[in-house]
Amino acid sequence: MVSSEYERRIAARFATFDQDGNGYIDRADFSTAAKALLAEFAVAARSDKGQALYAGAEAFWQGMAGIADRDGDQRITREEFVTGAVKRLRDNPERFAEIARPFLHAALDLADTEGRGTADVADTARVLRILGIPDDIALTAAASLDTDGDGRVGEAEIVPAFARYFTVPE
Repeated sequence: MVSSEYERRIAARFATFDQDGNGYIDRADFSTAAKALLAEFAVAARSDKGQALYAGAEAFWQGMAGIADRDGDQRITREEFVTGAVKRLRDNPERFAEIARPFLHAALDLADTEGRGTADVADTARVLRILGIPDDIALTAAASLDTDGDGRVGEAEIVPAFARYFTVPE
């Protein structure tokens, strides 16, 4: 059985996805996040990187809706998020990682301003902030992802960490 403390902590993560604060997660929230990332990194929506980000956002939305939208109304309520998606994903954060991977890959590609296949820690923190991670956590989280101390973060670090953040309450 899932504890109420677990549910409370995971429910707090809901706001990260609910970009417009209307009380549910829907396709528009994922598009809003993509648009904000494109603006942050001054990348055109019609560019290859912009199109990849929007395609990743759509894939992420479809994956989340498939897992959590229990009533099929194309919206995920807080209750659906906590009792649906999180309970199923908590025992398998890799599943969440795979749902998020196309979007996170495209987001890191935006932040990879040097074309090295990784983003520097500061730009990784920018991505996390745009995605709704609180400022006081974003830079610390980005820095902790730099496990080899080279000042850069790649997909192999950010995808599983992102999954853990949304599926493990600690």
